[in-house]
Amino acid sequence: MTKNEIADVLAEIGTLMELKGENPFKVRAYSGGARAIEALENGEFEKLVREGKIDTLKGIGEALAAKITELHATGRLEFFDKLKASVEPGLVEMLRIPGLGPKKIVALRGQLGIASIPDLESACRDGRVAALAGFGDKTQEKILAGIRNGEAYSRRHLWWDAYEVAAPIVEGLRALGAVRRAEMAGSLRRGLETIGDLDFIVAADEVAPVFDWFTSRPGVKEVTARGDTKASVRMEGGIQADLRIVPAAQFAFALHHFTGSKDHNVLMRQRALDRGLSLSEWGLVPAVGEGTAKEKAGAKGHVSAEDEKGVFAALGLSFIPPELREGLGEIEAAEKGEIPRLVELGDLRGAFHNHTSASDGRNTLAEMAGAAQALGWEYLGIADHSKSSRQANGLVEERVLKQVGEIGALNASGGFKTRVFSGTECDILPDGSLDFEDALLARLDYVVASIHSSFGQDESVMTARIIRAIENPRVTMLGHLTGRLLLEREGYRVDAGKVIDAAVANGVAIELNASPYRLDMDWRLWRRAAARGLECSINPDAHDTASLAYVRAGINSARKGWLTRENVVNTLPLKGIEGWLSGKRGRR
Repeated sequence: MTKNEIADVLAEIGTLMELKGENPFKVRAYSGGARAIEALENGEFEKLVREGKIDTLKGIGEALAAKITELHATGRLEFFDKLKASVEPGLVEMLRIPGLGPKKIVALRGQLGIASIPDLESACRDGRVAALAGFGDKTQEKILAGIRNGEAYSRRHLWWDAYEVAAPIVEGLRALGAVRRAEMAGSLRRGLETIGDLDFIVAADEVAPVFDWFTSRPGVKEVTARGDTKASVRMEGGIQADLRIVPAAQFAFALHHFTGSKDHNVLMRQRALDRGLSLSEWGLVPAVGEGTAKEKAGAKGHVSAEDEKGVFAALGLSFIPPELREGLGEIEAAEKGEIPRLVELGDLRGAFHNHTSASDGRNTLAEMAGAAQALGWEYLGIADHSKSSRQANGLVEERVLKQVGEIGALNASGGFKTRVFSGTECDILPDGSLDFEDALLARLDYVVASIHSSFGQDESVMTARIIRAIENPRVTMLGHLTGRLLLEREGYRVDAGKVIDAAVANGVAIELNASPYRLDMDWRLWRRAAARGLECSINPDAHDTASLAYVRAGINSARKGWLTRENVVNTLPLKGIEGWLSGKRGRR
């Protein structure tokens, strides 16, 4: 196991022990051990384990060191397996409800005998939860809302998770001898932030071997359908995947049909009808005459198309990228030849909202810089949490200044081609003031201002709070506008239009937080916001080296928001971004 995987196990052990009501000192030993090894360089960790010296770390005793060594060597821990088996599964499931931590769950189990989400829902509806000390009516209402949301969210999947399932399927399909073409379709291809089902379109000479491979591959939990042209499976994790096989001549039409949203497809079909044609997954054929669209597809008068460009061209349109196919003005723009060149992953030169093990990140400063360099980035911004984010080990002033010195030394060492900028993710306090004084913020290259507390403020108060922070000349960009966590927590109420206007007026960028769990500011707001002059920074909110790659999810949302390279500040090369940051500092 890797360092971070071991840290995850230790942290989970701490949570499970807390659910069992174990001694708080034991619980803290495991969570503290997780943080201790996260703070190490990978090489340093490997050396300590190899030399049997992991117990020399502060907070790691002999027993914990033995468990870390066992996990590192074998990838398993008998103690962990037995502990998981001893905790009622329903208690662990309850942790997914926002606002329910181990302490509250232990209280519910001990005082009301609640051991599952159905038990919890029943107790809430009876008012028994509200009657418990430390809970009350508001907590009970939040728990019920969390249960309702959880039921709705369970039918959806994050784009990132869905893509990780879909990508190897497409690769495998393309490698089959019978397959001529294969693509993802549906909301996954459109880059929607959450996905219902997976859709795959294949042009193949033979059907049976393709379906055999698709229905028997690893990860398939259940085959739910298999016909002449379509097969459906349920994957581990619950997501459904549908595979449709069509003749090569119909592939472009099927791909277009099963990619577009309902609204996009309705508009496209109407456009075809206006031209005396009928558009479907089977092709583009005369609207009049006998026979179904499928029967007409190979008959006289049908329109052929090698690819989707041909489909759009046949209806007098320029190519519409999949991300824009939502029925939100893309057809009108394509008719006028006004579809912009959307920003692409390769346009990004770096990103700013990233964390290290100094706060709640999983990798050190040097490791994050090395990972950014491996991605080919010209620069990387470090924005660890500020002091009020105690739950995230936020940095006090002295630690911020120490990190500034470390970043300066790293840049001066010449060990990395990637330039590292010093920043902070500075909490916006409930009254709109910032967590650090201006004098400290002036020492940094940039400031990301974000909300991490008092989510329950009403819309007018929250909006005024954010605008006050934006008006502080030390702020460079606003982090995750609504604080939402996809499929977990709705965003707090805020007047996005007023915040956008304030950001434009004060020369403050708003980030598109590319974490697959956030994707905030929402793509539906970006087209108009960019037209008003708002600058965007696509930031991964990375808490480890691997999650720097989250920018790919951010690119999806940026493209859905019609953003171009010119709208996104971190497409600037190093000299350009230095000038941009210098201009922001000039406001100070």
